Amino acid sequence: MIRQTFAAFAAAALMTGAAMAETKVPFALDWKFEGPAAPYFAAIDNGHFGAADLDVEVSAGQGSLDAIPKVATGAFPMGFADINSLVKFLDQNPGAPVTAVMMVYDKPPFAIVGRKSLGVSEPKDLEGRVLGAPPPDGAWAQFPAFATANNLDVDKITVEPVGFPTREPMLAEGNVAAVTGFSFSSFLNLVRLGVPEEDISTILMADYGLELYGNAIIVNTDFASANPEIVTGFLTAVAAGWKDAIADPAKAIESLIERNPAADAALETRRLQLAIDANVLTDNVAANGMGGVDAARMETALGQLAETYAFQNAPDASLYFTDAYLPAADARMLK
Repeated sequence: MIRQTFAAFAAAALMTGAAMAETKVPFALDWKFEGPAAPYFAAIDNGHFGAADLDVEVSAGQGSLDAIPKVATGAFPMGFADINSLVKFLDQNPGAPVTAVMMVYDKPPFAIVGRKSLGVSEPKDLEGRVLGAPPPDGAWAQFPAFATANNLDVDKITVEPVGFPTREPMLAEGNVAAVTGFSFSSFLNLVRLGVPEEDISTILMADYGLELYGNAIIVNTDFASANPEIVTGFLTAVAAGWKDAIADPAKAIESLIERNPAADAALETRRLQLAIDANVLTDNVAANGMGGVDAARMETALGQLAETYAFQNAPDASLYFTDAYLPAADARMLK
């Protein structure tokens, strides 16, 4: 069992009055400082974390599950990670003190990205063609369930293992007809490689039968139990940061560029907008606010995960997500 106490965090949280310093809350991202990270920096620069008396330091990550062990071991009290990876982690580490507390990607960015000129516009087009897939890729991990949902004959699909750096170049060169990847990243990588936008087909798995959720804010449960007001304040600020980014993506990217001056502002603005449109501001979120999880959908998602992952223990949705720390719905409306 992975567990660590949070005396230092709790002590900081107990300070009150005018002399109280802002509570430091390290936050572990899933990936580099790219467009979809901008809302967290906007929440810093626009004073939303400060309004909750929080001093948040954001650290880059190396993949969709990177933040999970960081939060579970107590290296970070909060992070951003793929909830499907969290489900597997908790199955393999029963009792680990980590859970999701706010859904951010209501639709995950798992996608098949193909080229229309190579015959790929919809799922069935994959049959008889070559699909490039990095073995550790999160989208590739969901492909069997995607294939089931779309009645694909996987024996008719040739899967070519590819590396992350060579995935989009191979598609741009026509060596594969499609690749698995994150929708907003693979699309823009192809555009940068000179593939005409009208030739790119983005098949978002969430629009073709997958009920999975995507990335969420996760928290160390020991820290959350000791500091519920800090967690709720953090989530309130996150929602406000996303609301700012939706209202003015270019302005949010300015906050990102301050932390990553080498980034292409126009490209990252586009990446952020793609994430907003496909993954964050869904019809459900527009109507109900960001952050929540539908119980029936979550049960379906767990069933689809079971198609690609052999659970060691009976899945229990209550272990993977709690709405106990979410702010009121009006604080989570993004428009």
